[in-house]
Amino acid sequence: MADEPFDQERPVSKVRWLKTKVAAKPKAEPLKLGPALPPDDPKPPEVKKPEIPQFLVGPPAQPARTRRRHWLLVLSFAVLVVLPSMVTGFYLWQRAEDQYASDVAFSVRTEEKSSAIELLGGITELSGSSSSDTDILFAYLSSQELVSRVNDRVDLRAIWSRVSPDNDPVFAFDPKGTIEDLQAHWDRKISVVYDSGTGLIDLEVRAFDPQDAKRVAQAVLDECAAMINSLSDIAQEDSIRYTREELENAVERLKTARRALTQFRNRTQIVDPSIDTQNQMGLLVTLQQQLADALIEYDLLQDTTRDNDPRIAQAKRRIDVINGRIGSERRKLGLGNEGEGEAAFATLVGEYEGLIVDREFAETAYTAALAAHDSAQAEVRRQSRYLAAHVKPTLAERAEFPERSKLLGLQTLFSFFVWSIFCLIYYSLRDRR
Repeated sequence: MADEPFDQERPVSKVRWLKTKVAAKPKAEPLKLGPALPPDDPKPPEVKKPEIPQFLVGPPAQPARTRRRHWLLVLSFAVLVVLPSMVTGFYLWQRAEDQYASDVAFSVRTEEKSSAIELLGGITELSGSSSSDTDILFAYLSSQELVSRVNDRVDLRAIWSRVSPDNDPVFAFDPKGTIEDLQAHWDRKISVVYDSGTGLIDLEVRAFDPQDAKRVAQAVLDECAAMINSLSDIAQEDSIRYTREELENAVERLKTARRALTQFRNRTQIVDPSIDTQNQMGLLVTLQQQLADALIEYDLLQDTTRDNDPRIAQAKRRIDVINGRIGSERRKLGLGNEGEGEAAFATLVGEYEGLIVDREFAETAYTAALAAHDSAQAEVRRQSRYLAAHVKPTLAERAEFPERSKLLGLQTLFSFFVWSIFCLIYYSLRDRR
């Protein structure tokens, strides 16, 4: 019956057939894990748990509840964050006055005008920026001298105290302040941005009135232009001062050399000793030629006439006179006649040549100094630095300052950071106890 197959034609359900098959199978023996318990021991042996020392067991956790330190944290948050933010917001929206900004941007330019030869050769640079002058101008924008000059032109005290300091003590200026106070307030009202790569300077001027902001920006631009012009004048004067001094020294040296030569000519009554020397040499040559002719004539007379012929005595006298004249002329060219106070031509020529050398050297030095001075002046005329404003002072139509939302957000964030740091410090100290 148990092995009888399932017949679908018989009226027996499939479920009943399966139950019959399961009942007919033999039961499996239980798995033996160990020795069987004795029949007289009804309960298994108990396993003892390890005992935990009493000092390691803490008290049971209590339910969380609000303590005094929690209320102190909430109170400190209100005092350090909420209250300052409320005070700042009230001041910014109720007491702080609107401010208008005027923008101006400029740079220092250097223009070089090249000569016609450089233009034909293609070697020219029409313009460029001078970074050193721009650095000087950037430092000048925050100097006390500029603040004083602009204050003399537009009265900064009246402009920045248009709003009473009693009503707006943060952004208004007290007109009773010193020049140092005015300079400190200048740094708050003037914003300067300098790009060292391009040499451009952006300037932002704030005031309670748009016209006042534009006036201050224009005054700053004019004073900066005047400062750059003064730097250009100083540079030009420095570049030509040395050459001008050299030229003056060369002119004075040339005057002294010419004056000495004039005194020599007045003293000796000789314009050019070299010409007189040539004349004396020509005279000596003539006398020597006449002496030669006289000697030849004397020899002929001795050969053709008697000893007592008067022509022989006359020829001999002529020879003596020519020799005496030659000796006199030689003494003039050489040693001279000291008894008569006459100077030798050699001495006069030496003195004259020394004066000529001094004059020629002075003329050469004068020519070189004059050329250097003219070249320096031409170089100064070639280079010209000036202040170029590519953005003129603007006139604001809407108040952009103070940036109330931005200031309130920064103040709140700063207060929150301060409160967080205090909380961390408190809990660190508390955990160490």
